[in-house]
Amino acid sequence: QVQIVESGGGLVQPGGSLRLSCAASGFLFSSYAMTWHRQGPGKGRDLVAGITRAGTPTYADSVKGRFTISRDNAKNTVYLQMNSLKPEDTAVYYCAAGDVQAGSYYYLYWGQGTQVTVSS
Repeated sequence: QVQIVESGGGLVQPGGSLRLSCAASGFLFSSYAMTWHRQGPGKGRDLVAGITRAGTPTYADSVKGRFTISRDNAKNTVYLQMNSLKPEDTAVYYCAAGDVQAGSYYYLYWGQGTQVTVSS
């Protein structure tokens, strides 16, 4: 049974930091690319960051230089370190497992999301 569980969300002040975790089970974690997405209030779900099976990261322009994605295959976990947070980063953050084809990620399994609120 595939499970993807995000954690680490919460309320943080502008300029602060959070680290999100995504624990996966039920599939061979090391064989999947992992991605983080977010959906803000009244908005669509956007890709924030991804990391390939080989560990190569990619980022949306809006988070480059502030967010870092990493993975620990021994723990079946992917992380999203978020620094210099802005109010516009407020969203539900989702983790997904999939792969890369023709230069683009595709997604097979999704978690339920964790809320991140950036506010003073």
